[in-house]
Amino acid sequence: MKIALCHFRVGEIDGVSLEMDKWKKALEQLGHEVIFIAGSDERGEAEIIPELHYQYPINNKIVQQAYGQVEEPWSNGKLKDRIIMVAELIEKALLEIIRCRGIDLIIPNNILSLGWGLPAGIGFANAIKNSDVKALCHHHDFYWERDLYANPNCDFVKEILNNYFPPVHPRISHVCINSIAQKELKERHGVDADVVPNVFDFDHDLMKVDDYNRGMRAEFGIKDNDLVLLQATRVVERKAIEIAIDYVAAMEQTRIQLVNKKCYNEELFTEDSIIYLVLAGQSESPEYSEKLKLYAKEKGVNIKDISSHIEQERSENAGGKIYSLWDVYTIADLVTYPSILEGWGNQFLEALVAKLPVAVYKYPVYKSDIEKYQFNVVSFGHQHESYNNWVTVDVQRINEAAEQSLEYFLNADFRTKQLEQNYKTAKRELSINGLQKMLSEII
Repeated sequence: MKIALCHFRVGEIDGVSLEMDKWKKALEQLGHEVIFIAGSDERGEAEIIPELHYQYPINNKIVQQAYGQVEEPWSNGKLKDRIIMVAELIEKALLEIIRCRGIDLIIPNNILSLGWGLPAGIGFANAIKNSDVKALCHHHDFYWERDLYANPNCDFVKEILNNYFPPVHPRISHVCINSIAQKELKERHGVDADVVPNVFDFDHDLMKVDDYNRGMRAEFGIKDNDLVLLQATRVVERKAIEIAIDYVAAMEQTRIQLVNKKCYNEELFTEDSIIYLVLAGQSESPEYSEKLKLYAKEKGVNIKDISSHIEQERSENAGGKIYSLWDVYTIADLVTYPSILEGWGNQFLEALVAKLPVAVYKYPVYKSDIEKYQFNVVSFGHQHESYNNWVTVDVQRINEAAEQSLEYFLNADFRTKQLEQNYKTAKRELSINGLQKMLSEII
């Protein structure tokens, strides 16, 4: 079959883009011809629909009017007209791509579930209904899981969300990435969906030191005997990075147990060694980023933001080397994963593959779909409080996590045993080979 994987963007380091690359490989290995359809593409591979762009100006205004607080609200009629206008442009463009490329199956990713692109949802649903194409909707996140989208400003938008996110049609099938979403979809829409978890391509050893990335630490001013706690996710509120800052602050309180001792990598941790929280993901909330930096300064935590040097693939420009997300894992001693809400958890899985310890908050999907694998992790627990989008975890849990981490830094045998066990379990349960099997059965 000719299959089109569709999303607002491709070729970036957000979780959906990364997962689509894995699906493309799995589908091609099954003998299908696969293309991308998107609003933007860093690599120049996709069929582009400009109105589908994640930051398309008119859609940004629609999102503000539909969900946000605005000084000059549009009338319901004006909002409806703008949504329908853009939806018709997307439908027309998509139908033309389907016709010209002879597409048999489209796989929209989050386009028909999240609620960010109201015109995109309508445009895609109508294009499916007005053609012979089949659709397998890949739902990473649903609108009802996010406070922003779950509380629209008018009944018209509520109707759109109910009718198109997702749509119900004989030629549309559905896939969720966790069992919680699967059950909720059934309860809300009577729709049966398969569960396909996030996976990793274990055939390629991407996270290794080579000539290109060997000098990364030095380039960013990090010494060999410093400790790098890596926050590889995008910088958005639901990632709860303030928990990671509290954790690093607690690690600072354990310094006395580290000083003048050899770490797992034979490096001597000294009085001059620094514990860094390294941010590698792009910020999608400037206000939140600034708040994090101020909080880190207040807590005495050393943050190093290298996100401007990180993209999905390596390249070089006038400013120097651009590293891939995979390169970042080679400089890390531990990965922080404090998210309170995830559809599944790409960076968590990547840390296991990189054979790095993970300090994790056990978010709902972790409890329902991941904990059964019994991975060895440093835990922040599964209870938190939130006020004005700022998350806190009981200080005792944070301190216990810091103490638990010491064994991973100081005991090489313990570290190796725990992380090898994680790797073997992940490879057995969550590899691209398993994805192939699941997709062959679904398609």
